[in-house]
Amino acid sequence: MTFGPLVDSQWLAGEIGKPDLQILDASAYLPTEPHDAKQLFREAHLPGARFFDIEVFSDPDTSLPHMVPSQGRFARLAGELGLRNDARIVVYDQKGLFSAARAWWLLKLFGHDRVAVLDGGLPKWRDEGRALQSGAVTADATQFDVAFRSALLRGRGDVQRNLDSRAELVLDARPGARFRAEAAEIRPGVEAGHIPHSVNLPYNELLNPDQTFKSAEQLRQRIAALGVDGSQSVVTTCGSGLTAAIISLALAVAGLPIGALYDGSWTEWGSQAELPKARG
Repeated sequence: MTFGPLVDSQWLAGEIGKPDLQILDASAYLPTEPHDAKQLFREAHLPGARFFDIEVFSDPDTSLPHMVPSQGRFARLAGELGLRNDARIVVYDQKGLFSAARAWWLLKLFGHDRVAVLDGGLPKWRDEGRALQSGAVTADATQFDVAFRSALLRGRGDVQRNLDSRAELVLDARPGARFRAEAAEIRPGVEAGHIPHSVNLPYNELLNPDQTFKSAEQLRQRIAALGVDGSQSVVTTCGSGLTAAIISLALAVAGLPIGALYDGSWTEWGSQAELPKARG
């Protein structure tokens, strides 16, 4: 079978232990969620998994949450985690599908294509009664070489210029109430609303109740309803760059170009008074 962008639990159970397979728990939680992803990893993780800390794999020199790190930082951290350029890397998270897509996108951003997300994540794996391990995990260091792909990344200036050119369609993964400014933002100092001309695609609409992805055909239909057919470049955004990657992953599952991700997302845009905001 072709590896990625998704793998299912049955397939992964048959591959665990193969020398070219590496598994990452890339769990992260919102500021409003009182969970410690690292502690939960120590309590239960997939056999052989390592913890990919999204907050560590980020730029330490900005006040914005989990922004893309430098190439050197990513390479060093990936090597310290024991990641290999020749490995098939499977990423999952503890919620089913939330932050794993961000790790998938980061690995692709830094040039690693052999990466897939476990559909349904830890909850589905656990519900099926599959093996789990507990305790801390250590790994032998490696050299991990990166090849940065700037085409997958957008910054504030790119999105500002797009307000006039409208060359790219901006898809916002936040819940509808936050997009329409009917609900307050979860981070202090961030206004409610959305980037002008952006379109709302709440990430949960792409998932089944068990947090697995809807079928490729269902995803194509949902995305096509927004005018996405692969002919216009897409930029994904959300609150802080996590769930935007779920749309990116959904595009890949649907067989469409994944476009780019606006890393600062609404935390950056909504906190800058001079930038225009739309509501409703």
